Amino acid sequence: MNKVLIIEDEESIRKFVKLVLSKQGFTVIQAGTGEDGLEKVNIENPNIILLDIMLPGIDGFKVCEIVRKDYPDIGIIMLTARGQDIDKIKGLEYGADDYMVKPFNPLELSARINSLLRRINSHDNNASDILESGPFKIDMNCKIAFKNTITVNLTPKEFLLMKIFMQNPNKALSRNKLLDLVWGYNFVGDPKIVDVNVRRLRNKLEETPSSPNYIETVWGMGYRWKEI
Repeated sequence: MNKVLIIEDEESIRKFVKLVLSKQGFTVIQAGTGEDGLEKVNIENPNIILLDIMLPGIDGFKVCEIVRKDYPDIGIIMLTARGQDIDKIKGLEYGADDYMVKPFNPLELSARINSLLRRINSHDNNASDILESGPFKIDMNCKIAFKNTITVNLTPKEFLLMKIFMQNPNKALSRNKLLDLVWGYNFVGDPKIVDVNVRRLRNKLEETPSSPNYIETVWGMGYRWKEI
């Protein structure tokens, strides 16, 4: 079932969109701020994002920029105010696939989403929700990780951390980047939580955690998933 994430600070609009799209068979996820929206993207892995521009905290343009960089396959439809042509242009420049002017017709909204889904699917008809790297495989729908076909018991944060590593093979990821992607942009705790969870993940994935083959330390920066 296709997932649609609506990032919109007006609750009435979110409820309206959820009602319309749920009747069309979509799973609808809601977020009221840019920060919450980015966290939901990481956790829920939506197919389509309906993204308002004027958001408290991180605005829609910044959210669009971050999503497009980290999740290039997610479709993004910007929601703009009537007559704000500059917002439409700017949104497309930041990587949005389409835009809709509020207030919008619910039938047109459904049509735009379905059109974008067809376009995305036509790019890669073999797209899979399974990620594989060396002896590891994760099922993003079932949220299950395997090593050599044996299930690895991971916490939700460990699973998300592993998913991000496998989606970015051989790429150095800073601690701050991992903190933002896994714990959210509004996380206010101790950033050392990244190192703690990496250590736990190594204990579950590596043959010799003290001398890891897969999750390498990039000294002074963060970590890198070494694809073998």
